[in-house]
Amino acid sequence: MAATGVIHYLQSGDAVTHAVAGVLLAMSLASWCSLLVKAWILAHAKWQGPRALQRFWQAANLKDGISALRSADRERVFLPLAEAAWHASETDMPGAMLARVERSERVLRALREAMLRSQRRLEFGQVLLASVGSTAPFVGLLGTVWGIYHALGSIASSGQAMIENVAGPVGEALIMTAFGLVVAIPAVLAYNVLGRYVRQISEELDGFAHDLHTFVCGPSE
Repeated sequence: MAATGVIHYLQSGDAVTHAVAGVLLAMSLASWCSLLVKAWILAHAKWQGPRALQRFWQAANLKDGISALRSADRERVFLPLAEAAWHASETDMPGAMLARVERSERVLRALREAMLRSQRRLEFGQVLLASVGSTAPFVGLLGTVWGIYHALGSIASSGQAMIENVAGPVGEALIMTAFGLVVAIPAVLAYNVLGRYVRQISEELDGFAHDLHTFVCGPSE
């Protein structure tokens, strides 16, 4: 009965009601797709990270460590840092401006750029989740206001505040409010929970970058 009532109220709505419902549906689908993909990436990165780093540091040299990371770090979170440190320390570019920069600074610059790329990959979808979580209630509120407007219009046209005149528009208003919350709450929860994992993995990335710089350039440089 509840589902039939919801469908009835939506079918009896006008173009604005249908547009608001369509926008909320699109926001919900986008946030759930982003949530699932992001959760998959972060879960694998969190689970594979310690084992991948352990295999890296157990390798005989940096080249072998990169090979170990290629097989262990399947989400390519830590691998870009190791490859960047390797190329920055081995590349010789005579005549280029970068050749005038000290080796330690070249490695540091390469690590910083690689770390930013990895962080962007980890933060993929965060803006979408935050936007859906913050705007979905207001989109639902638009539908609520429009439903109340219809209810007031029904009262004005009939001259009587009879329940049968306002039940439909009020039902539309309540449904739009509920839809906005149903879309927003999962997005907000996902943003907070997944954001915590992003910060944890970013801290591991920062530590790995520091250790790589020390290994490649030495603590005195």
